[in-house]
Amino acid sequence: MHSVCALLGPRQVGKTTLAQIFVKENRNNIARFFDLERALDLARLENPMLALSGEPEKLIVIDEVQMRPDLFPIIRVLVDDPSRKRNLLILGSASRDLIRQSSETLAGRIGFVELPPFSLGETDNLSKLWERGGFPRSYLTPRDADSFLWRQDYMTTFLERDIPNLGFHIPPQQLRRFWLMLAHYHGQIFNASEIARSLGVSSHTTRKYLDILAGTFMIRELSPWFENLQKRQVRSPKIYFRDSGILHALLNIKDKAELDTYPKLGAFWEGFALEEIIKAYDLRAEECFFWATHADAELDLFIFKNGKRLGFEFKYTDVPKVTKSMRIALADLKLDHLTVVYPGKETFPLTENITAQGLEDIVKSK
Repeated sequence: MHSVCALLGPRQVGKTTLAQIFVKENRNNIARFFDLERALDLARLENPMLALSGEPEKLIVIDEVQMRPDLFPIIRVLVDDPSRKRNLLILGSASRDLIRQSSETLAGRIGFVELPPFSLGETDNLSKLWERGGFPRSYLTPRDADSFLWRQDYMTTFLERDIPNLGFHIPPQQLRRFWLMLAHYHGQIFNASEIARSLGVSSHTTRKYLDILAGTFMIRELSPWFENLQKRQVRSPKIYFRDSGILHALLNIKDKAELDTYPKLGAFWEGFALEEIIKAYDLRAEECFFWATHADAELDLFIFKNGKRLGFEFKYTDVPKVTKSMRIALADLKLDHLTVVYPGKETFPLTENITAQGLEDIVKSK
């Protein structure tokens, strides 16, 4: 068991609320909270060793820990003290890759838990979740207009405050332009050179921007899978917006009626359903892949689960059909099964090893 647990996820997803519930239900309020967005708590941590060295029986909770990466070496000293056992819960709005000090300094002492926005299994309303996304305040607000406004404000705060607080000095409008360009690449191969030319920056800069958005849980980089085949295979990552509501707000799609008429509706469904499958199967980022060849054979999602090789295709259609690409993927990747995920409710076989299954049915079965 780790002495330090890191609860990571995007801002406003409910990490602080969950931590408070955990303390109340499991530790009888015996905890010390430090919120690094509060001036008073920052002042208390001017001498961090003294502030964090209190009674060892208390759980120490540090919120928004990414704002003080210098605390990680001190945390290591505290948890390594054999005479006083301590447990810490740290909350962060950046991934373990972006907060590199944690994985390096606390190696072997820290466990990571990611808290994503609401899933379909938690909400049971596919249409609303797809339109608004899973951030609690966006999903739960009574009116579509209020949800859209919240997401617009969220993006502004993210660019103008959250990114600088992580130590990145990028003009907000520049990063917004890049973010908007990624919206048009949603579900496609990331082409750093093409985007760099459009922005008038280097490929290295666009790579840095992508790392920042991926590290703050806004963008998913889906890695390519390679088989030992006599075929040219795609080796660049695909990119997806992790929250459909943020994608829609960035493109100024205000409600379901506008979403239904958007030209890239199929790609939007692919990204939304892919995230729900990843949540339903409880997959880590390093366990998810896509596969594609330069001869146009591809598979949207490829995973290993319980010793089986599973494939998923996402189709926004009422009547899923088997394609040549599916048969190639089934054979070349030696899949145990391929599931075509569509927005309907029925489940039926397409071939012996290919099944059409509604997203809601998949989520409920997990």
